[in-house]
Amino acid sequence: MAFDTLPQIQIGLDDLRANRIGVQQFSGQARGATAVLSRLPARYGEVWLQLLDRLESSALFSEESCSFSQKDLLDNLQVWIDKAQGQLH
Repeated sequence: MAFDTLPQIQIGLDDLRANRIGVQQFSGQARGATAVLSRLPARYGEVWLQLLDRLESSALFSEESCSFSQKDLLDNLQVWIDKAQGQLH
């Protein structure tokens, strides 16, 4: 199932932060967020996919061996959600 709205994306990110879902589940749903992405400027989609790519890569390594922090990536996803929300309203 894909995320169809920004509130669904937010819930998914909250679930990921709380370890109720894993990176792969979140990423799979987030990559299917075409309904949301189609309502935003193209650059939002590009940034979204880049963040998801990094998040998936970070899940393959321990925090110490990864060149970027998973917490920072989750924070960046939150910033993206907040900016997308502003763009849509």
